[in-house]
Amino acid sequence: MAQHQPIRGNTPPTGSDIPDKLYFRIGEVSRLCDVPAYVLRFWESEFPQLKPHKGGTGQRLYRRRDVEAVLHIKSLLYDEGYTIPGARQVIKAEHRHKTSQLPLEIEAPAPNAQLRKLHKELRDLLAHLTKSPARPAVQSIRSSRPSASRRPEANKLFDPGPEN
Repeated sequence: MAQHQPIRGNTPPTGSDIPDKLYFRIGEVSRLCDVPAYVLRFWESEFPQLKPHKGGTGQRLYRRRDVEAVLHIKSLLYDEGYTIPGARQVIKAEHRHKTSQLPLEIEAPAPNAQLRKLHKELRDLLAHLTKSPARPAVQSIRSSRPSASRRPEANKLFDPGPEN
């Protein structure tokens, strides 16, 4: 199998050699990555992550991440010898690996005094929540009312009094 030789004698750029621009036209990307424009158009159909924006005139506008993706694809195909389906699998596996590992955010430990204070507040709260509630004295409705015999006005209502 023949080794890939760059068309031009210069070395391809790395991620840091890409000019600081928002968009690149296909011709610029072709020169930067040392890959013909028709190869870039073909790779767009083969690699779903390579989707340059098309401007109002239909011209492909590559962003910096698209150029980096082209350089990565080129490296997989030409330098490491992957086939297109193999390179597609490698990129998919890299993407899965990248999204499955989230960075750990470790907070600085709190000073001991803060921890002790928080621990005490939690114990007090627990004690308050587990304490049985104070029950008010419940009185029977019947026992709290005076009986009719004790209320003189009640007797007047039922006592017809002397008959005339």
